[in-house]
Amino acid sequence: MEKIAVDNTMLNEILKVTTNLVRFPVKRMWIDYDEEADVLYLSFERPQRATDSEMLENGILLRYSRDRLVGVTVLDASTRTYN
Repeated sequence: MEKIAVDNTMLNEILKVTTNLVRFPVKRMWIDYDEEADVLYLSFERPQRATDSEMLENGILLRYSRDRLVGVTVLDASTRTYN
């Protein structure tokens, strides 16, 4: 993996999401971002093995394995804001 320079701006962005991430009901997750498609993938199991999915009106896809949430897919991820 290429070494990335870390500056205060990047550290501040990480700190903005930290408190929300530690409140998740799962304690292990994998995050992947497809820049070309602008899609963010959060997986709570590896492999995910989703058997069902639900598309929400806001463009977020919830992925389930039976009744367990195993992943979240966020479309148009770079344009999202939290209100």
